[in-house]
Amino acid sequence: MALCAGLFVLGIGSILVPGLSAPAAAQARLEAKYNATLAGIPVGKGTWTVSIQEDQFSAAVTGETAGLANVFTSGSGSGTVQGLLADGALAATVYRASTVTAKKSEQVFIALDRFTVKESSIVPEPPRDPDRIPVTEAHRRAVFDPMSASLVRVPGNSDLLTPEACHASAPVFDGRMRYDLSLGFKRMETVKAEKGYRGPVLVCALYFVPVAGYIPDRPVIKYLAAERNIEVALAPMVGTRFLAPFWVKIPTPLGPARLEATHFSVLPLLPKPQ
Repeated sequence: MALCAGLFVLGIGSILVPGLSAPAAAQARLEAKYNATLAGIPVGKGTWTVSIQEDQFSAAVTGETAGLANVFTSGSGSGTVQGLLADGALAATVYRASTVTAKKSEQVFIALDRFTVKESSIVPEPPRDPDRIPVTEAHRRAVFDPMSASLVRVPGNSDLLTPEACHASAPVFDGRMRYDLSLGFKRMETVKAEKGYRGPVLVCALYFVPVAGYIPDRPVIKYLAAERNIEVALAPMVGTRFLAPFWVKIPTPLGPARLEATHFSVLPLLPKPQ
């Protein structure tokens, strides 16, 4: 599967939605395109759109392998989410994700109500593994889906790009796994997309903590849980109180994996007619 699809659709690119207080300041639409590289070699590409309106939101992501990755395998992924704004936070109601590779395809569905999972399914149903830590009903409450969790909400009316925006954590359920993500401030940088945003970004460390729905002995789980050098750069969705990922870096045994925006444009949305 494409690296970009894996980062966004399956959730390791999920960031956080801290604080449930004042509503977002405006309505806007993010249109972004990303390239994925491994050790500097192109391996994937993807697109991401997010629309935030006065009382609802939607988002869609697509990704596919590209370049050298197609020599070894090919794949694609997509995801969509719709939901409401609950006290300014993105409360998903329906999340869907689909991945396709040469060997298999999979569809994930999650229905939520006020951050509680009411229904979820994976088609085809994965085989049961006695080593997998079970997901309980408690694990399905007070959670975000991977897509809406990919935006950082900054409460208040102060500057968006401050170290305090990195002081957050979030519980995520992706249909299979329940895990926690947390951020930690690292530094400020300046970025320049080929089209769209040029300016400062907030660079945060990103920490992954598996909770349930995983097999403890899996090497990838052990690696991500122990890794302390995953970073995400957050850029402002101008006119709102949200930040969105501009790039994500993950160290791997094969070299650094990097997902970076080449196109990052935020457009205002007109208020809905009364």
